[in-house]
Amino acid sequence: MKKINIITAIIAVVAIVTVIVSFKSAGTNQNADTYQFTSFTIVESIVPNGIGRSRIINALETRDYKEFTSVQTDADNSPNKADRSEIRVKNFEETKLLNFYNLGGIRFQNIAANDAVINSKVNTMLADGWEIVDIVSGVESVSGENDPNGIFITRFYFKKKKG
Repeated sequence: MKKINIITAIIAVVAIVTVIVSFKSAGTNQNADTYQFTSFTIVESIVPNGIGRSRIINALETRDYKEFTSVQTDADNSPNKADRSEIRVKNFEETKLLNFYNLGGIRFQNIAANDAVINSKVNTMLADGWEIVDIVSGVESVSGENDPNGIFITRFYFKKKKG
């Protein structure tokens, strides 16, 4: 019983020290350096019969979110008047991917091929000095019996020191 308590205490102390050191070093590094951020989005079709489109999309233009933001208050809740045509990005990189499905069903070779292309993109970003911050994914699939459409979206977020 004493061995278990001693081991548990040692593990707890190591965990606490690790957390403290992690927070201290993360706080110091994050405040000392200025970063730029970028992202790209992967859209993979999960439409049966291979009739969807799958792509890696990467914007080649920047936008200032402030130009398209309004503040809603009790006194002024007028709608946002941002012009969609000014938000739209016309210069972007589009990398073709294969769809998850073909006429025979799920095509595992297509998934492996997409992984190879995505890995190439990520490896290029890392070689260019970008660091992965987060990867987020989501699915919009069948919303009812008669809806065969769906997409799988993954967003990769990166940061790099400015300068």
